[in-house]
Parts: sequence; C-alpha cells; structure tokens
Amino acid sequence: MIFPFSGEVKEVSCVLSGAAGLGIQTVEDMLARIVVDSGFSVFGSREYMSRVRGGNNSTELRIAPFRVDALVDRMDILVALSRNVRENIRERITPSTLIIGDKEELKGELEDAGALFVDVPLSRLAAEAGGRIYSNSVAAGILLGILGLGTEKAEAFFEERFSGKKGDVAGKNTTACRSGYELGEKLVKGKGLLSGMQADLQVGKALINGSDAVSLGAMAAGCNFVTAYPMSPATGVLSFFAKHAEKAGAAVEQVEDELAAINMAVGASYTGARPLVTTSGGGFALMGEGLSLAGVMETPVVVHLSQRPGPATGMATRTEQADLELALYSGHGEFPRAIYAPGSIESAFSLTQEAFRVALKYQTPAIVLTDQYFVNSFYNVRPDDLFFSEPPSPVRETGEGYRRYEETASGCSPFGVPGWGSGIVGADSHEHDEVGHVYENFKLRKRMQEKRMRKLEGMREEALAPKLYGADEFTDLVLCWGSTIPIFKEALTLLDLKQTALLAFEQVWPLHSSVDALLKRARRIVAAEGNSTAQFARLLRAQTGVAATDTVLKYNGLQFSVEEAARRLSEVFSGTGGRS
Repeated sequence: MIFPFSGEVKEVSCVLSGAAGLGIQTVEDMLARIVVDSGFSVFGSREYMSRVRGGNNSTELRIAPFRVDALVDRMDILVALSRNVRENIRERITPSTLIIGDKEELKGELEDAGALFVDVPLSRLAAEAGGRIYSNSVAAGILLGILGLGTEKAEAFFEERFSGKKGDVAGKNTTACRSGYELGEKLVKGKGLLSGMQADLQVGKALINGSDAVSLGAMAAGCNFVTAYPMSPATGVLSFFAKHAEKAGAAVEQVEDELAAINMAVGASYTGARPLVTTSGGGFALMGEGLSLAGVMETPVVVHLSQRPGPATGMATRTEQADLELALYSGHGEFPRAIYAPGSIESAFSLTQEAFRVALKYQTPAIVLTDQYFVNSFYNVRPDDLFFSEPPSPVRETGEGYRRYEETASGCSPFGVPGWGSGIVGADSHEHDEVGHVYENFKLRKRMQEKRMRKLEGMREEALAPKLYGADEFTDLVLCWGSTIPIFKEALTLLDLKQTALLAFEQVWPLHSSVDALLKRARRIVAAEGNSTAQFARLLRAQTGVAATDTVLKYNGLQFSVEEAARRLSEVFSGTGGRS
C-alpha cells in the first residue's frame, strides 16, 4: 500500500463520522485541545442530524500552523466509526483521502470508495480496553499517532473529564487511546504529519464557538436577563448562560413559548434589565408582535436570531442565510432597528456588545444574526483579540415632571425606569403622548412616529462600515455578509485575482454611508449568499440603486466550502458560471 501523504504537508483536515452516542464530540473536544496546546491552530465544524436518537453525526478538524477559520472540502483523513456515512461526506472522498475503519463494523462500506482504506479493529481494541463504547478513544489515539502528538495530553484529558466515574473510566479510555496510537504511529512510520510543521506556542489558547462568542459578548455588555424557548440552532446561547448564570449575575428563564420570551424581555427592559432573547427563524416569526411592542414602547431589547433552513420547520440542524428579510421587516408598523451579522468569533463577541449599546442608546430592538454553521463552528483565539466596549452609563434617576417620551432632535428620550427617582415612567402599547398617556390624535400620531424614526439618522451615522479585502483599485467586487465572509476571503486568496476585492458586511442594517460609493466603483458585483433569492443584494439595490451583476447562492442546508467558493467565483469571472 502507498500511504497518500507525501512531500510537505502544510495542513491536515480530519473528519470523524459515526452513529449518535459514540462520543464523537468527546473526541473533538480532546483533539482540538491537544492541537492548540501543541502550538497549532484548529478550526472545527460539526454536523448532526435532526433526531432524538440514531442518525449519523460527524465532526471535522482543520489543523494548521497558521490561523484557519473556514470550512474546506479537502478531507485528508476520514475515520468511520460506523456504517451509513452520509452522502455529503462520501462525495468529498478523493484518491488522496486516507479512510480508517473497521471492516467488521462497516460491512464492506467505503472499501471501494476510490481511496486508501485501512482496516483497523476498532471494536476488538475497544472491547479489550473495557467495552465497545471506547471505540471513539481508539480512533482518537489513531489520529494522535498519525499527527504525532503523543498520548500524554490525552491521558490528562481523560483524567480530568472522567475523574470520579465508577469503573475506572479514565483508565479504560487511556488504554484504548494508547492501543490506537500505536496503530497510528505505524501508519506514518513514526513520522507524524505535524512534525514537519513549525508550531507556534503563542497561538491563541481559547477555543470558542459561535454560540459562546455571542454569549460572552452579551455578558461583557452587562446582559442580566436571558429568555428563550429552546430551538435549534440557537439553544447553545441559552445553555451557556444557564451554565454560567451565577457568575454572570444573570437570570435565565426557559419559557413556555417564544411569545413569552420576547414579552418577558420587553418587560424586564422596562424595569431596567439588559435582556437577551435567543431563537431561530420559526421562533422569531412568533415574536413579531412583541418586537413591535418594543418599538412603540421604545424599549431596548437584543435578539439573537440563529438561522436555519425554512420554510416552517425546514431542516432544524442545517444552515442558511434566509432570515435577513424576516429580521429586517418583522413586526407590524414601522420602527427603527439595527441588525448585525458577525463573520468571526472575535466580531461575534464585539458586535453583540455593540447591539446592546445601540439598543440602549436608541431605545429600540437590535438583532444579532448568525446561523447554524456559525454557532456550531469554533477555532482558537487570543484573549487580547477580544474587544471590550465601554460599559454603559448608569441609568439616571427621574425627577418631578419626567416625561418618558420627551421629544428630542435625535428622537432619543431620557431613559428612566420605574422606582428609580421621583418621576412616573409611562409605557403603553398604543400610540401615546410624551408622558405615555393614550390619545387618538392624528397630529400627535404623526409627531411621535417621526420622533421614533428620527433615531435611524443617528444609527446610520454610527453604523459599522463594511471591510474591504483585496485590491484597493478593484474592478470586480464580491459581496458577503455574516458567516460566508472568511470562506470567500480565503477563496479569493486562492484565486489571486489582481483587480478583485471582497466587501464584507457585518452590519446589514442600517447601512454605512460609504456603501454607495464603493458599489458604484465596481464594474462587476457578485453577491455571495446562503439563500436562494439573494436577499442582501436585493436590500442593497433598494438602498443604493446598484444591482448585483452576478450571484453565487447556496441553499441546500450546507455551508459553502473554500474550494466551492473559489470554483464558483472562477466560473463567474470566466463567463462560464453566469447567475446562479
């Protein structure tokens, strides 16, 4: 047999696939931690099926001596722990892929996949260690042997993870891992794939996924009240806050439905809390009336909306960027809002803080828009790269004659909360005057609506400018927003197009004033989005009058890969791709 790795290996992409319950996430956690502690960078992404039990899940780790933050198709190593490997993983197998599996378990599957298949007795080695449940640790050991990372850190991980468990679980995992390691070492003849790479022990050590970054950003902004009805893929934020609620000084409420979630948040904000609601598209659809309530009450509320494919239940554990217009237009009537779409872990941390700042300053809803791929992906960051905003000024006490909806040039009234001062803090879901009293007066209605909408002027002035990557003097411009940014950024680096730039948007509403001029400089504009109708391109056209000349769209429930993004952009620029 000829081992598929030859010459200099610049990075390694590993995929583990297996039935739910085989402990793939434990292997992912351990390997990622060991890789980072060894001085390398890692990007991880996982797929799981929408089932309570059964199904085939997978996780992949991209390992390199330089920063990696995007998904690739290339699959150097596939470890198959059980049968029924999903079709989208099979399609990525090439002659350069090393497949590791147990013939007895796979029953002929993958042996004729067009790649080198190495039969490893995972079940037997796991049984010898203490039971078939330890097959995941055998697989982890094999990967550690192939990579050349030793077993010491794995043993320490098992000891920490399983200390106190009956039956020496840590010891059995260690035995299984060591047996796998010996096999992995033999495959590479003792020359681990990472041994030729220059490790950097100064790489970021904090492994953070998208959910945790949003949660930590909210905590940094002083969030002290979180509500949600659990809904994939947004539940990670609820879980993170629930786990750390005491340290964060936050009340966390799992409510009976999404109507309760948004309305409790509005009520909490009225009394001075800094609330966060986390949900997905179907839950957000139910929040329209509560969002409108926040609009007329001029109540600061932040909503984390993690997108998945629709319509309706759609694909609960897959990804899409199809809720932009839902976020922008949800609610009845007109009121200002801000929408942020982070493309990196670092920006999810900072933009969530920005959402809280803008919501409080302009007393209006702000939305942090992510997606399943983003919240379930992770990589290592340096704490110094996480930006902390200035804390908000304390709420002032209200005085006699205080009017909650006082008219101002900016549209922002002095913010007060009931019980803090001598003033009466009015609130109402109807149209109201400056005090909060309800009147059906046409002139009053016009004046108060104009007051609320004036806030958009200030929000536009403070909007975050899109970032330009690539050629300063460009003729072709690729537009991205949110989670697609790092993928298309790397794709353009691979293509090395001299007169092409990427315009990356992490605030999608309101738009920065520089957008018009940047779009009008381009001869060709390619909008790359994870939906079927180019929603952001449509928004840009409505706001600037400039239309995208081409689109690169994906809406099958999977995220773009770097290679796919490069291929499809190349087709557009060569004239063979057209609109897609």
